[in-house]
Amino acid sequence: MSVAAEFARTGLNFLSDLIYPRACLHCGDVLKIGERSPSIRDVFCHGCFHTLKPVEQSCGVCPVCAVPYLSEAALSHSPNHLCGMCREDPPLFSHAIIPFRYEGALVSALHAFKYKKKTYLAKPLAHLLASRLTSCRVDQVVAIPLHPKRFRMREFNQALLLAAHVAKMLSLPLNIDALTRVKAAPSQVGLSRKGRYTSVKGAFFALQPEAIKGYHILLVDDVYTTGATLREGAKTLMGAGAHKVTVAALARRDFVQ
Repeated sequence: MSVAAEFARTGLNFLSDLIYPRACLHCGDVLKIGERSPSIRDVFCHGCFHTLKPVEQSCGVCPVCAVPYLSEAALSHSPNHLCGMCREDPPLFSHAIIPFRYEGALVSALHAFKYKKKTYLAKPLAHLLASRLTSCRVDQVVAIPLHPKRFRMREFNQALLLAAHVAKMLSLPLNIDALTRVKAAPSQVGLSRKGRYTSVKGAFFALQPEAIKGYHILLVDDVYTTGATLREGAKTLMGAGAHKVTVAALARRDFVQ
């Protein structure tokens, strides 16, 4: 962007903020004129943006599912130490990329996006995810699909909206026909870990195996809790001939049994 174009854009943003004051989605404070928080502008004030908590900790994470370790002991003898879940029941995806914890300001944004139909949030939220995927070498992007019944109720698939923006930001093709959901799973809220895995078993079907065969797929969802949904989606893609599957979600929610 040229200096003149950037100056014009800044001026227009200033006038827009003056005429139509914006409020931070999390704290509700009116944003200062011209204030635009990094990479997720028009959503949070700078203060709330900087409360977003990365998943990474000094103690490290599992190299497969990216669950954060509680102490340094897990990696004290091996930098590639897997968590107990990935050792006992290895997923068919190669690794997970989950940048943030499901806490604070990000919960406000995801809740408004998913349950209040604030679909304009898809782009800034996707920007947060895409910024952590720039070194991810994949061939195409696929979203976790909704069952048609759930889609009719919600009227949009939040994972697909995120995936579409991520694909555009990373200049990758979006494959909307890779997976379909053939099993309507009940709400996973309140289910045990085993119940969550059972509820999504056999939930997906690969519509066009020839379109994914031999490719490295990036499978996108909004939130990672136990990983049951992404595990099953990856299993279906690998069974249909995908060369490799990397999974990505914007936030990790702590699972409470």
